Amino acid sequence: MKYYIKLGFILLITCAIAAGVLAYVNQITSPKIAAVKAEDARKARLEVITDSDLTEDKVDFDKKLLEMDVKGDSVFYYIAKQKDTGDKVGYVLTAAKYGYSSNVKTVVGLDNNYKIKKIKVIDQAETPGLGAKCVAEDFAPKFKDRSLETLKVDKDGGDIKSITGATITTRTVTNSIKDSIIKLMEKEGK
Repeated sequence: MKYYIKLGFILLITCAIAAGVLAYVNQITSPKIAAVKAEDARKARLEVITDSDLTEDKVDFDKKLLEMDVKGDSVFYYIAKQKDTGDKVGYVLTAAKYGYSSNVKTVVGLDNNYKIKKIKVIDQAETPGLGAKCVAEDFAPKFKDRSLETLKVDKDGGDIKSITGATITTRTVTNSIKDSIIKLMEKEGK
């Protein structure tokens, strides 16, 4: 009996040390991870709103609350403005919905008429070789210059061609963008 108590105590000590080390490493790395994610989000915002006339050193963003999601987290959109004139050049928002196997987050750049300038999928964990192709270079151009009315996947009667074998992921990205644009238009009074 003493032998089993001794083994249990050794296991307890080992687990406590491992948990302490993991907590310490997490405490050190979590601020760095948050900073990297914030920088990636900033770069994605600039990438989807800028074009040949508007470079990143000429654009500024006003952050606005779009909604609170079911978990109580805040969802924001950004009004893109030219730094020198203050003229509004469009909007940037993050669209997210659960796809086939993960939450798919997309940053969307819109012009003043809510027409898509560019999108970029920034976070996903879809099936490798299928849904994960939503980050490929040939996926984002399918959404360029689309308005709210034309956001529909080919399997649903639209003309956005689905990723072969990953219709759910394509539909998820499309519907999340559509829902986010609708919420933005309501918030902006359109």
